[in-house]
Amino acid sequence: MPFQRLRRALITAACLSPLLLAACGGGSVESEFHPSRVVVFGDASADAGQRGTRYTVNNGGGNWTEQLASRYGLTIAPSPAGTSFAIGSARVTNTPDASGNAATPTITDQIGTFLGAGAPAGGDLIVVSGGSADIIAEMAALNAATQTQAQTTANVQQAGRDLGAQVQRLVNAGASHILVAGPYNLGRSPWAVASGNAAYLQELSTQFNNELLISIVDLGAKVLYADAALYFNLVTSNPAGYGFTDVGSVLCTSVDAGAGIGIGAGRVNSALCNAGTLSGGPVDTTLFADPVYFTPAGHASFGNYAFDRVRERW
Repeated sequence: MPFQRLRRALITAACLSPLLLAACGGGSVESEFHPSRVVVFGDASADAGQRGTRYTVNNGGGNWTEQLASRYGLTIAPSPAGTSFAIGSARVTNTPDASGNAATPTITDQIGTFLGAGAPAGGDLIVVSGGSADIIAEMAALNAATQTQAQTTANVQQAGRDLGAQVQRLVNAGASHILVAGPYNLGRSPWAVASGNAAYLQELSTQFNNELLISIVDLGAKVLYADAALYFNLVTSNPAGYGFTDVGSVLCTSVDAGAGIGIGAGRVNSALCNAGTLSGGPVDTTLFADPVYFTPAGHASFGNYAFDRVRERW
């Protein structure tokens, strides 16, 4: 598929550098790094409950960043008490957020708050996860006819470069172990299928991730890319191989009359979802909680993948 070929070509180019060989999965690196804490910046997919709930089924399960931390015997909690600054619908640099809320801290703001309190510590595993909210917001502008498709694509590309600049900012501040995840292929989401925009949302996901990868390609000693787009392409192409039976339905029934996750009013919002608002589908083998975000099973699957990547790299 063109999406996967583009990604493989770009990552292969990055892997030509000996410095990045281990980051790309080459060799057999024994893990020596054991973080003392996990610090998270991002949007809804990484939100550990900043507003009281997570963007998944709120049945006691966490998101993928929490799964990653748990594999190291660590826990994360929302800031300011904890080290997870991620918040639903946050964009990389632009406001308002994907839901139209101008008060939501951007990923740039989140990192600024963290750095304002001190430099990263040597034992920090820093997670930077973003892009989906920017794509959702730019699609909303396109659908409202306030910008052209060409401008939408350009804005998403710029957001990818902006996220790369924030990763560089963390490196400049002294961070030495940064895990970066861009958006998964939103063209595979129930939102994309229902809206008829699967091909274009795939293109936007590709454009964001390609610009992000180009921006961080020289940071391989301190930065690791966890390829959410490739991973979930594999999951949705071969669900049984990853323990899933349903990768197309939405598990939650928690309809949000308001802006919700930014894809329109009257749509399912997993931040409102709990054990009492489920469709009756298989909780442990269904991928999507709402039209964009994953169930705890989906989060756990990617969290384990991310943990393996970090362990292999450092």
